[in-house]
Amino acid sequence: MRAYKQVARNDGSGGIDGMEREELRQWLGKHINTLRETVLTEKYEVSAVRKVEIQKPDGGKRILGIPTVKDRLIQQAIHQELSRYYEPVFSESSYGFRPGRSAHQAIEQASKYIQEGKEWGKALF
Repeated sequence: MRAYKQVARNDGSGGIDGMEREELRQWLGKHINTLRETVLTEKYEVSAVRKVEIQKPDGGKRILGIPTVKDRLIQQAIHQELSRYYEPVFSESSYGFRPGRSAHQAIEQASKYIQEGKEWGKALF
């Protein structure tokens, strides 16, 4: 349920199967046991990713891959379980893909280090 709530909060588009996040709740109501069984018996097959081109500010394009909402649900559930184990051992200096951390915070911290006179390659601790 926590994984579903996170997927619903993220407000992303649907993947190649056409299922939007609003439809996921109804689908899960009918298929949750089958989904759970296919995952636990290692028979779950990840769907192909929908390719979308996004316009960049400089005029170029960037390709974005959009997984299905079912795949995002499974990814989120796995992430939530595994993060209980790996999150506590991450370095305090690590900002990438961490709860409550952002690229902006990493830049702010790097700026502080520079203002303190620290340089790349020299110990920060």
